[in-house]
Amino acid sequence: MKRTIGIIALALAAALSATAQTTDNMDRIEVCKQNYRTLFGGEALTGQGTDPEMMDILQKFIFGEVFQTGDLTLKQREMITCITLATMQTLPQLKAHAGAALNVGVTPEELREVMYLTAPFIGFPKMLNAVATVNEVFKERGISLPLEKQGTVTEETRHKAGKAIQDKQYPGGVSSVMSGMPGDMGKNVEQFLTDYFFGEIYSRGALDLQTRELLGYCVLTTLEAESQLHSHYHGNINAGNSPETLTAAVIQCLPYIGFPAAIKALRIIKEEYAK
Repeated sequence: MKRTIGIIALALAAALSATAQTTDNMDRIEVCKQNYRTLFGGEALTGQGTDPEMMDILQKFIFGEVFQTGDLTLKQREMITCITLATMQTLPQLKAHAGAALNVGVTPEELREVMYLTAPFIGFPKMLNAVATVNEVFKERGISLPLEKQGTVTEETRHKAGKAIQDKQYPGGVSSVMSGMPGDMGKNVEQFLTDYFFGEIYSRGALDLQTRELLGYCVLTTLEAESQLHSHYHGNINAGNSPETLTAAVIQCLPYIGFPAAIKALRIIKEEYAK
């Protein structure tokens, strides 16, 4: 516990040091204002509202500092933010960022796929909550529903398609983990992973495999799913994401999930990268 607190304190000190440096030359303030205007069409740092001090801290840190960390596009950053908020079920913030995502070029089909991608990680009920929130934004924007279908498999092809993706990304699957389950039902779970997770979700259109792997890592970071973070690091590398991109994605999650969860994922990236 003391070690964790110490790590968090060091991270906070580093953030405060960076804040002091950027505040001196006003860069983060100007970047914050520009990013906020691009994303939301409004002005940041207005000093208005019931909690202007906290909003000032929040906006300068997120849009002025985190948004400058790593080589991610605004489109990538908003997809990462949206899937993180959907995972946490912070639906009012998801609604605001769904609008921002559309403003920076995320298509309705892509945004819907970002929400659908959460289902294997957090379950159908929470996914449906997120989809309903995003659909509210679509309706407000005059976007007709339902959107164009993106499924690419049939009952006959879902297993073959899923196995092809799984074998490429995760050779060996989870057979070693699922073997020896009571009633030999581990085989059912293995098949669900192949046919549903990879076959019906990962094979869909609108988002490529590289983007799905990156966003999936952000979900696992949010959930602090340590075992899966190790394996999905390699899934990301196999999909073409660099360790630097993966690191930047986790840092993009940080303001929404907090330092402990982000540092856990960053430590795992560091460990796997060192190998």
